[in-house]
Amino acid sequence: MQDDISEVRVFAPATLANLGCGYDVLGMAIHGPGDEIVIRKASEKRHVTISQITGDNGKLSLDATKNTATIAAQAVLDQLDLGGGFELDIHKKMPFGSGLGSSAASAVGGAFAMNELLGAPLSRHELLHAAMQGEAAASKAWHADNVAPGLLGGICLVRDNPSLDVVNIPPPENLWITVLYHPEIEILTSEARERVPSVVETHHATAQAGHLASLISGLYESDFDLIKRSVVDHIAEPGRRELIPHFGDYEKRSLEAGAIAFGISGSGPSLFAFCHGEIAANKVAQAFQYEPIDTYVSKVNTQGVIRIE
Repeated sequence: MQDDISEVRVFAPATLANLGCGYDVLGMAIHGPGDEIVIRKASEKRHVTISQITGDNGKLSLDATKNTATIAAQAVLDQLDLGGGFELDIHKKMPFGSGLGSSAASAVGGAFAMNELLGAPLSRHELLHAAMQGEAAASKAWHADNVAPGLLGGICLVRDNPSLDVVNIPPPENLWITVLYHPEIEILTSEARERVPSVVETHHATAQAGHLASLISGLYESDFDLIKRSVVDHIAEPGRRELIPHFGDYEKRSLEAGAIAFGISGSGPSLFAFCHGEIAANKVAQAFQYEPIDTYVSKVNTQGVIRIE
């Protein structure tokens, strides 16, 4: 541990998961919303604790054994076989339960902040396991489609979730995203997962594999026509779109405004529109300016979690 550092502040970004055809294996980080985590040494304490949480409307517990940020921070200590007292401030600066990776952002922030305070002995890839321990405590599932891009930045393909074998996909220079979030719609992850079939018919599995492969190719080649044809989900979206009122209308209006593709982020209710250029992305956002919908316009966030002053 570096003796001259007593406090570290980090910002972990919101993330979009699935991206249409990449159920539980594909995600990207965006700019704008996220979580700010502050960690400091607390010599009078023996474990990782929480001093305060803001921006959560009282929904989160101060019990460190139940929070993704502190679970992930403790996992870093365990990974390094270290002990000591630390306390965290957690500032939620993103919609809670929005499908934008809120729990993953806290987990990523907790793991990264602890590592920075200790002098960064672990690489970002080496922090994946610790961050996933925090995320798994909240989601009750081991899938890194939010944690990986939040930690590593950019677009991430999780080749294998159990081993956390993650590949970074280079985003096209002019790929912009408009995120639509309706604050009055709440979707429980457990309910959304019940809408995903446990058995997938062969023709749907084959089609999904083709779309995922062609989307990855489109991203590598900056082929926006191929990206447009590839963001199609045969597995999760058919059942989940029924949980989002006016989904069909939102999709139609986004495409008419200039989006090239449209889908559900994670379990929802947030929706995303892929756009070719900033002008198109802003036009999509403007199409909803008179609706009770929050919009975020962003390029792909290639940095991921960062340390801030």
